[in-house]
Amino acid sequence: MTDSRTPLPTLFGREVRAIHCAGIGGMGLGPLAIHLARLGYAVTGEDDAMTAPMRAQLERAGVEVNADFGFRNAEFQTTQTAGAPLASDIPHSPDLLVVSTAISPEHPAAVAAKTRDIPIVRRGELLAEVVRGKKLAAICGSHGKTTTTAMLVTALHRAGFSAGYILGGLFNDTSLPPADTGDTDWVVAEIDESDGTIENFSPEITIVTNLDWDHPDHYRTPADIEAAFQALFARTKRAVIGSIPNSALRTSHFHHTFGSAADAGFRYQITRAANDGQTLALAGKFPISSATVRALGDFNAANAAAALAAAHLMGATLAPDLLAAYPGVRRRQSILRATDTLTVVEDYAHHPAEIRALLSSLHSRIPAPGRLLVAFQPHRYSRTAQFKADFAAALAIADRSYLIDVYPAGEAPIAGGDTADLHTELRAAAPAQPVIYRNGKTDATLATLARDVRPGDWVVFVGAGDIDHSARAWLTLATEYEKAANHWGTLGVALRGTLSPASKVRIEEPLAQKTTMRAGGAARLYAEPADERDLALLIDFARARAIRTLLLGRGSNLIIPDEGVDALVISLAAPNWQHFEILPGNLVSCGAGLRLKNLCGLAAAAGLAGFEFLEGIPGNLGGALRMNAGAMGDETFNRVETVRVMTHTGEIKTLRPDEMGVTYRRCGALAANNLVALDATLRPAGKKSPAEITAQIEANRAKRQTAQPREPSAGSIFKNPPNDSAGRLIDTAGLKGARIGGAEVSPRHANFIINRGGATATDIIQLIRRIRSAVLKTHGITLDPEVLLFGANWEDYL
Repeated sequence: MTDSRTPLPTLFGREVRAIHCAGIGGMGLGPLAIHLARLGYAVTGEDDAMTAPMRAQLERAGVEVNADFGFRNAEFQTTQTAGAPLASDIPHSPDLLVVSTAISPEHPAAVAAKTRDIPIVRRGELLAEVVRGKKLAAICGSHGKTTTTAMLVTALHRAGFSAGYILGGLFNDTSLPPADTGDTDWVVAEIDESDGTIENFSPEITIVTNLDWDHPDHYRTPADIEAAFQALFARTKRAVIGSIPNSALRTSHFHHTFGSAADAGFRYQITRAANDGQTLALAGKFPISSATVRALGDFNAANAAAALAAAHLMGATLAPDLLAAYPGVRRRQSILRATDTLTVVEDYAHHPAEIRALLSSLHSRIPAPGRLLVAFQPHRYSRTAQFKADFAAALAIADRSYLIDVYPAGEAPIAGGDTADLHTELRAAAPAQPVIYRNGKTDATLATLARDVRPGDWVVFVGAGDIDHSARAWLTLATEYEKAANHWGTLGVALRGTLSPASKVRIEEPLAQKTTMRAGGAARLYAEPADERDLALLIDFARARAIRTLLLGRGSNLIIPDEGVDALVISLAAPNWQHFEILPGNLVSCGAGLRLKNLCGLAAAAGLAGFEFLEGIPGNLGGALRMNAGAMGDETFNRVETVRVMTHTGEIKTLRPDEMGVTYRRCGALAANNLVALDATLRPAGKKSPAEITAQIEANRAKRQTAQPREPSAGSIFKNPPNDSAGRLIDTAGLKGARIGGAEVSPRHANFIINRGGATATDIIQLIRRIRSAVLKTHGITLDPEVLLFGANWEDYL
């Protein structure tokens, strides 16, 4: 660092020696702080979200990180008078406070600076001041700024052309600083249009990579952002280099053009692409005929052409290998893992055009049968609200999408700008694509992604927020799930050897088609025991290994989460569980696996009345007992004499209804999953002729068909509140026909959600959330789900 007596360039017309940076961990302010420190300023900084790589670069440059600003320093507070200027030779008494775009006026550092009359400037304003009087090669544009800047810095260094630079990111090579000073008057820097500070720059050369409408919080229309760029071009002293084609800017604004089009001044074509990079054929104003670039994709080819063109105009001698060892930039197609079975990529893309280009490029590189799975974190509510349709169109390129809550970057939420809104938009744009979103539950979303990965897949984490942390944490999680999958597989093999050949055991068994809703994930382990002996063996096997067990009947009145269930799922689907036997005294013994439709028909044929209300309930007796299923003013336990159950230790007991904790739509003893219903003894309401009973069944069927939907559903979604109807409340809230993805509030009965085709459990749960919110807002009533969330708790999802 320069001696304290060495004169430093004045900033904003005043002498400055000590500068404090609030938000120094960001990719905009961090490199600028390093450049300032290398110029000789005493630089300190603070950031609540400091990353280890940025901290290492700052400390290497002599920047004191998370330094006390002074207003929190007791000694300073007792020796300074309020409003008095701070001594410029004390690091904790800065002459200037510079803030990143994420720092609000209410931030403690900003409040303290105002109190002490310390000037406050934005990052872009200070950058413009630092490069004033220099020959600035400014890289701007909506996408590719950081990569183009890094490529230009790399090319100049390889060509022996010394220039200062300020990057908007970190090189993958940690030995390379993100900013430095040079031995010439040239400075290379990317400039950001997001906050309007672009108006402070007057470059020697301007390189514009592209232009899309972005930052709608600052530029209300596309014309506004185009005007800001045009003004920058007018202030450029020597040359403007722009891309062709460009949808937003006319080529008349450019002195030079670059691109693959025949009329581009600096022209390139990709002639070779391999895993180690690509080769470009150069023509037009390029003084060399080819270049090797260690980066892939059309976007990077354009960025390389722009960098080489700028280097040539700056006076560097071009050579084919200037970018052959380009180190790349963190969070720009960073390969986190690349094996024969899985490739994981992380990228900073946060605009629809960037995401579209990224996913298109990656998808074309994946050999069959691999899939492209994308985890996306939207950046800013304003951007999400403005471009959610474009985001949806871009994400539709992937095979599966996993959405994470918006990274606010200092913004307050706005209507239509959260991830739930994007989820709705994406499900409408790509109804066939599975989309997973767990509101406020990033860990659950990433757990689902870990379970969904198959050999050959590519997983890409996309966003400008903190999704890079999630990506690295997910790598560990994915490894753990791979181990868990192997563990469940081992358990499945062991279980098959325990049961009789007539029983079925499967690993990662899809459950969607075993439910009436036709949605949801898989069971880690699934079994259909042939008889009571095998059921007892299953229960003993699970108990000995502390495996959770869940009973699945006909799959009505429940929703399987998309991530599936970490459990042994047992289904009593074998023939032995479906018996119907008439006992003395007109009692009936029915197996727990007997379908309710069959129970009604067999009882009618025997002239046993009282079971007609069960017609049309799409379940079996075991499920009806667990839910105390009901309809037409009647319910299951009104007909139950006794239930024979198996305990978690394999013991068989016979229980009366008053021993089973029966309430409205619930049997506590069975709902706790400690008991398995084997069969039940039922008492009919009386004897009637089969014709009379059949007539009542047909009347009930006709009533159901008139009032209830025929599409796949889980039955009634919500419990009726006291003295009211959930269907009426939902209907009068205007929600009939409301839809997310393939899930829709039935136009026929508002308390049913139907699967129009391709619905995911995420769609259904998001629709349930919307219904509850609307009914609460309209009627002041909170609806409670009647439908079960299989293997999970509603509290964790709602």
